[in-house]
Amino acid sequence: MSQPCIICVAITGSLPTKANNPAVPITISEQIESTQEAFEAGATIAHCHVRDDEGKPTSDPERYGRLKEGLEKHCPGLIVQLSTGGRSGAGQARGAMLSLRPDMASLAVGSNNFPNRVYENAPDLVDWLAAEMAAHRVKPEIEAFDLSHILKAHEMWKRGQIVDRPYVQFVMGVKNAMPVDRDVFDYYIRTVKRLFGENVPWCAAGIGSNQIVLNEWAIAAGGHARTGLEDNVRLDRERLAPSNAALVARAAELCRQYGRPVATWQQAREILGIPLNA
Repeated sequence: MSQPCIICVAITGSLPTKANNPAVPITISEQIESTQEAFEAGATIAHCHVRDDEGKPTSDPERYGRLKEGLEKHCPGLIVQLSTGGRSGAGQARGAMLSLRPDMASLAVGSNNFPNRVYENAPDLVDWLAAEMAAHRVKPEIEAFDLSHILKAHEMWKRGQIVDRPYVQFVMGVKNAMPVDRDVFDYYIRTVKRLFGENVPWCAAGIGSNQIVLNEWAIAAGGHARTGLEDNVRLDRERLAPSNAALVARAAELCRQYGRPVATWQQAREILGIPLNA
């Protein structure tokens, strides 16, 4: 259990607003400042969304470009991961920012239910997004909301649609999708290791109050952890999280409890095979 643990901070997302928590960073400058604090607290991946002037989600590549530039300036070495999620745009607009060549981008390889809608990821769009990531040398993070998504990622990897060995993130606790279930979580780990190799890195994310649960499960099991205000705006039932950095610090404390060093940005890039200035 001495392997360093990568902490990913999901800084903003598409849904949380300042009405939910005043600490949610909305503007580009707020996001850069919040991410810098989280980086200093131990986060080495920033999972990024951007908002328009009204605070609504967008896939605008110009805004992503300004955010990426600011993060690279103020958080040298940080792995910048841009979202291609479906709340920010439709069709190929979801991947318009990939030409910016971020270090990573999220890739959902299948559809599933969300609380009030279907999160639709049609096969032709998934293929196109994967091809764009390969063309621009962007490492995908597979967002697995279901077991089938892990199996689909393996199929795409074997076909060469995903160039590098996938980095799979288990997402649990989304209403109407996969609940937080320890037996399922353990089976996810076994499946990823069976398909991609015993030493393959993987990550887990829990939504809402389940964030700390998945943080602990992942850290204890040798995986990597995602935290941040996108997925959870509270420290507990009574307290809002004061910052993304506070949630990162909470995950870092779990790493210490389980005897795992928090990965530096150099270690995170080595584990994931992402060279600096690729």
